[in-house]
Amino acid sequence: MSEPGDGPSEAPRSTRRLWSDLGPRLISALVLICLTVAALYVGSYFFAAVVGAVFAGAYREWETMVSRAPLTPVGFGLIGLVALSGLLFPAFGPTGSLAIIALACVVALVARGEGMWWRVLGLVIYGAIIIAALMMRGASMAGVWAGVYLGTVVWMTDSAAFFAGRQIGGEKLAPDISPSKTWSGALGGLALGTGAGLVVWVLVTDSPWWIGLVLSMAISILGQLGDLGESAVKRHFRIKDSGDIIPGHGGLMDRLDSLTFGVLLVLLIGGLHAGFGLVAQGLLYW
Repeated sequence: MSEPGDGPSEAPRSTRRLWSDLGPRLISALVLICLTVAALYVGSYFFAAVVGAVFAGAYREWETMVSRAPLTPVGFGLIGLVALSGLLFPAFGPTGSLAIIALACVVALVARGEGMWWRVLGLVIYGAIIIAALMMRGASMAGVWAGVYLGTVVWMTDSAAFFAGRQIGGEKLAPDISPSKTWSGALGGLALGTGAGLVVWVLVTDSPWWIGLVLSMAISILGQLGDLGESAVKRHFRIKDSGDIIPGHGGLMDRLDSLTFGVLLVLLIGGLHAGFGLVAQGLLYW
């Protein structure tokens, strides 16, 4: 006969620990969603400033990770250039942003030091995401709906993967890269992300539903690949979380990794379909 507190009582305690971060995660997610929607709607310099600041914050975490040391004046300078690349977009377009990112890469190469090429890689990645996001937003309402569509697929994929993985568990997806990720989480994320994206697609555009289905599925899969890619980089540098700026979520890198390939896919498809000056229209209207 078990003593009081033994055996069965461990499961409830374990479950409570497992979901102890749920409250902070939900509150943080709500704040992020409100900020994103507001920035998308306002557009112009406000959206550019938010995008530049957010990804500069993500690059700050990258810089600390790859240099394996506290931030230096060079690191602060690179962070500032990443933010500036977003802020200058409304005035100078992608050419201006590309020039600032190129300057940042030159500074990183001249400064040399540990992790030099990792620094350059981070600058290229975050610079590309900033430019892709701002080109997607453009100056029309189509950019707002494209952003809502992309965000819905990515966030629903993340949320479903989180809940399904914790609730169902099971076979690990990539144990050598991210031991916490499971096949149940990946499939749950794919199902909800694709379904939610399709609902938004049908509501905001009269384009064929099957195009929305294919695009939503592709963005959901790429979002999870982006998450795994970031996990692989963190594992290489032997860190668990990129930061702790977002309660319940970790760092900005941890929250933005799923957007990486998705927003680049949106840029590619929208640009090839309707021209790179009409990315959102090219994505949504067929």
